[in-house]
Amino acid sequence: MDIVSVNSHEELLKKIQGQKKAYLLIYKAGSKTSDCAYQNLQKVPPINGVTVLAADVSRVRDIHPRYGVKTAPTLLELEEGKFVKDIKGCNEPNYYKAYFENSLFSTESQEEGKKQPRIVVYSTPTCPWCNRLKHYLKTLNFKYHDIDVSKDPKIAQELVRRTGQTGVPQVDINGQMVVGFDKPKIDRLLGIKS
Repeated sequence: MDIVSVNSHEELLKKIQGQKKAYLLIYKAGSKTSDCAYQNLQKVPPINGVTVLAADVSRVRDIHPRYGVKTAPTLLELEEGKFVKDIKGCNEPNYYKAYFENSLFSTESQEEGKKQPRIVVYSTPTCPWCNRLKHYLKTLNFKYHDIDVSKDPKIAQELVRRTGQTGVPQVDINGQMVVGFDKPKIDRLLGIKS
C-alpha cells in the first residue's frame, strides 16, 4: 500500500478533504516499533477507498497534539476529517488489512442505515467452536473478516500479545476482544438482547 507523507495538519486536511475515511500513521522514523508499523502498512495490498498517510513526529509537530497522541506509532482512523479511533503499536499486515476492510464495510453499512460493527474472527479450519461462532454471526446477518491463524504464526503471536490466550476462536468486535464463543459477551458487544 502506498503511504503518503504529510508535513503539517493543514496539509493533512487538504489531502483528506472529501474522503469519507482516511488513516494517519503517526510514527517516529528510526524507532524499531514505528519502523515496523510503517513497513507492515506498506505490505498491505492496495484497497480501493483506503488512503493511508503518515507523519513523522521528528519533523511534524502540529498533528499529534491535536489528536491527543502521546505514543508512536499510532494509527488514527479519521472519518470526514474527524478522529474516530486509534490503534497503537505495530501490527501484522493481515491485521491492518482486516481492519481497513471491516472499517470500509462498516461505513458502507451505516450509509445503508444498518448498524454493522467491525468484526474480525480469528479461527482455524478444524476448530468446531470457530465454525459455530461464524455460523452464529451469519444467522444474525453480521459480516465479518475471518483470519486463519494456522496459516500465519505471527498472527497467533499477536493474539497472545493482545489477549494472553492461544486458543481459538477469538473475535475482535470494534476493538474489543472476546476469547472463545462467549455468546453473552458477543451479544452485548453486538447490541443484541439475549
